[in-house]
Amino acid sequence: MPVVQSSRAEAGTSVQIESHLAAELFERSGGLAYGLSLQQFVLILENVVSRTEGISGSKREQVASFLSTLKLDELVLAHGCAAGNQHAWDVFLTRYRESIYQSARSVTRNETTGRELADSLYAELYGLGPAEDRRSKLALYSGRGSLAGWLRMVLAQNYINQIRAGKRLVSIEEEEEEHGRQFPAAATEAPAPADLRIKDATDDVLAGLSAEERFLLSSYFLDGRRLAEIGRTLGVHESTISRKMEKLLSEVRKRIRKGLERRGMSRRQADEALETDVRDLELDVAARLRPPAENSP
Repeated sequence: MPVVQSSRAEAGTSVQIESHLAAELFERSGGLAYGLSLQQFVLILENVVSRTEGISGSKREQVASFLSTLKLDELVLAHGCAAGNQHAWDVFLTRYRESIYQSARSVTRNETTGRELADSLYAELYGLGPAEDRRSKLALYSGRGSLAGWLRMVLAQNYINQIRAGKRLVSIEEEEEEHGRQFPAAATEAPAPADLRIKDATDDVLAGLSAEERFLLSSYFLDGRRLAEIGRTLGVHESTISRKMEKLLSEVRKRIRKGLERRGMSRRQADEALETDVRDLELDVAARLRPPAENSP
């Protein structure tokens, strides 16, 4: 069976997509209307697969099943915009301009600030840099969730970054004095160094999280936001966020356990390793939970 194949050095895997499947998905996506060729479409799919934990390196049947779940019409629209296709931009603005402003107002709870946030996002969506090397944030959209939902998350994360950048930086001692907090004395005995396999497996899983997964974890664990607040940001009920968070945490544990077993641990050893405090791993969790755009050069 003919395949479209590409070996990606940066991903370390070989992605194979059957030619007839690629052609079928391309026709279904409508990518031709946005100036995309079949070859460009295949490269987009390869990139999505290579960045997806548990799919990269899988059998052709698994890859095909995964590709069938993507929102192909929104994927090609986003990448058509990223490539600078005018028709794609016309369609994008017609579909999403008002919802972007509504989401921005919801996130900031202020008309003026919301409009400024939305306007700043357009610059990132259109692309920064010279025309020959223009980089659009829309190129990061993977089609794994709705484009509208992805845009809401990007807006929310941008707003959080703006707030964080404007916060006064204080030392732990200053915070304790200001808020009257008291902390238990540190243990005198240094903990034993954690198995490097735990750090590597955890790092791999965090690096492979989707934009939504990164946003949920960083909002809850790093920014200390309540589930209800996250729900308001994304325009869904608190109970929906609670279910998503519960499912995500369970899935992260499963992914880390599998990563540990691939690295030679038994099931019992992997389960014991999951009790390790992440602070003992010498791993920059905050950096891993930032959106992909923040980690891009």
